[in-house]
Order: sequence, then structure tokens, then C-alpha cells
Amino acid sequence: MEYLIMHKNIPVAEIEIDDISGVITAVNDVIHMEHIPVGVIHSLRHKQIIDRASLNHWWRGRSIPASRMGISEALNTLGIYETSELLTKCFGLSLSDHYWIKPIKSNLTWENVNFFDNDFSDDIGDVLFGINKKISGFDFVSPDNTSDGSLKKRWKIINGKRCLIKSGSAPFRQQPFNEVIASKIMDRLGINHVSYNIIRNGNEHYSICENFVTKDTELVSAYRILQIRPKENHENEYMHYVNICKESGVKNIVSSIDAMIVIDYIIANEDRHFNNFGLLRNADTLEWIGTAPIFDSGTSLWYDTQEKFIPYADIKCKPFKKTHGEQLRLVSDFSVFDFSKLDGIENEIIEIITDGNSESFIDDSRAKIIAENVQHRIDNLKKITLTVK
Repeated sequence: MEYLIMHKNIPVAEIEIDDISGVITAVNDVIHMEHIPVGVIHSLRHKQIIDRASLNHWWRGRSIPASRMGISEALNTLGIYETSELLTKCFGLSLSDHYWIKPIKSNLTWENVNFFDNDFSDDIGDVLFGINKKISGFDFVSPDNTSDGSLKKRWKIINGKRCLIKSGSAPFRQQPFNEVIASKIMDRLGINHVSYNIIRNGNEHYSICENFVTKDTELVSAYRILQIRPKENHENEYMHYVNICKESGVKNIVSSIDAMIVIDYIIANEDRHFNNFGLLRNADTLEWIGTAPIFDSGTSLWYDTQEKFIPYADIKCKPFKKTHGEQLRLVSDFSVFDFSKLDGIENEIIEIITDGNSESFIDDSRAKIIAENVQHRIDNLKKITLTVK
């Protein structure tokens, strides 16, 4: 079927999508090259072209990953074979950016369909959370069709605000608490971040946050930024990203990455991959605003490690190095962080995890060990700060 890739009301390109596979099979015409998704344009013989493979990678990246918890059961309920089939059912609309697809002969407008201004269905979110109230007649118009990540999650409109609700995973279902703990630490250190809270439904705990993307801004992941140009021989991944940001006129990129590396060390984050940090840009002017607030920090704090192994755990690290120790060496200036502001954080961590949560999967002993090990990492940073002064 023929569609227009749209950026708000701006037609970007005419494409064809196979209805069964969801693959973009042809790019028939480019209308506004400057509005093509970041990282999809390649240069060939001094001419800019759209790489269809890259465009498909961007398009498929909008769909729910096959690794999402409970996705097989959800697809079965919906009568769908692949998550990519959900994309066309909601016009590819997202709450992270302003791209969508419009049937070629349709009169739809951005004002009619976008999720920032218009209500959307709870049907898909209900199915993804296993609380579906229907067996047929689903309304597929939902941003849940374009949400990333492996954890169970959904969007809800609460008091007029678009909020993301996210679960934890076995065995401890700890990620929602980790998001709140990371928020509290960043509050104290003055690091720009998305604020998270805990909500409860029965015995289940979920993190909740407001959408930080607005109808005027959009998130561009670090992965997409890295596709703007090839990595040069003298660049490692860190310098590749920093240099592209500087070349694009993004200010304070080094200090922003410093803050991300420091918080990820404190919380022992294992999964700061290139798709869960990035830049914000103005969706109308395409001007870069700056780095996005830090978000999605749940895969941390030894979330799936038994407490007796926590002090000895071999923590994985992303995105620039394989260990947190190596990554800390990238930090340009530790003096801007006042780690004394984290004094007493142990008690706050224990309180967040245990307060009123007698039915939580995390007992008091585990909470105490997590807090002690966070404090140990903070003490290490204090030592580093004294050493470099």
C-alpha cells in the first residue's frame, strides 16, 4: 500500500509498505529531504540519497520488540502475527517524535491524529498488561504500538498528561523502585532527569513518569545520531558521538555525558544503550535543543542478582566501555559533582524499597545490601574527586 511519511503536516517521502510483512518495499519520491528521519540519509557521489535499508531499520525500530514480556500472548489475543503489523494500524504514531504515515489518498492531518493532543485507546495497553476486557473489536489507535523496550509498559492519559507506566521483571521486579531511587539521587546532584514515582495495582508495583517530549519537541536517540556520519579511524564510540553532537551545534554535550556516566556508576546501570539516551530537537525548525533528560535507569542496582552475590557482582557496562571503571575515565570534570549531597542516601534507598511494601518481592535484607553497595560506590567517587583535585 502507498503511504506518505509525514513529519507533522510536512510530507517527507512517498513510500510503499507491504501489508503482510510491514516492510518498506519502495521509496518512490522524496519531497522534503531535510525532514527525513535522522541517520537515514547517505551520501553517494556527492549526492544525498535515502538508504532504504536504513529507512526500514528506523521503521521497524518503532515497533514493539519481540523480546517484550508477554508479547506472544498479546499478539495471539489481537490476532496479529508480528509486532510490525501494529505500526500501520496506528499510522506509526508515537509519543517520542512527530513522524507518522498517511495513506496516499487520505485527508488526515496531524491535528486529527497526533497523540499529544488527541485521546487514544486503552485497548492495546490493556492487552499488553494482560487485563484486556475485550476478545474482539480492538481499537488499535494507541502509542503502545510504538513503545520500545522489553519490560511490560503502557501509556495512559492521567489528568490530561501522557504518562508511561512500566513494570519490573522476575525474580525481584525491582526496576520500578530503581527508577525512583535514580531520580532521588539525580535530584540531589542536580542532574537533569525524568522524575519517576511508584504506583501499585494489587501486589504489582509500577514506575510512572510524565512524557518529557512535547508537541513541539522530539527525542532523537544516540543511535540515530551516530548514523549521521561514519565513525572515523581515529574516533572511538565516545568521540564519535561527542564530535557529531559538537558538529551539530549541541552545547554542553561533554558535561551532560559526564553526568550520565556518574549516575550510571552510582546505580550500577547495566543497560545504558544508545537507544535510551539522546538529544531533543525542535520538531518545526529542526534545531537541536540539547541533551534529553536522563530516563530509563531501571536495569540497575543489581536488579536480578541474589543479594549474597551483590558485593562481588561483575557489572556489565554500556554504552562506551565494558566496565564502569573504564567509563569513569571518560569523565572530564568530577569537581562539578558535590557527592556530599548524597549523605544519608542509604536510608532513603531502604525507605523507597520497603516503605509500605510488605508484599514486595524485595525483603529488608536485600534493600539494606543494595543501599550499602550504592554508598560504597559513592565513597569511591568521593575518593576519585579528592585524587583529581
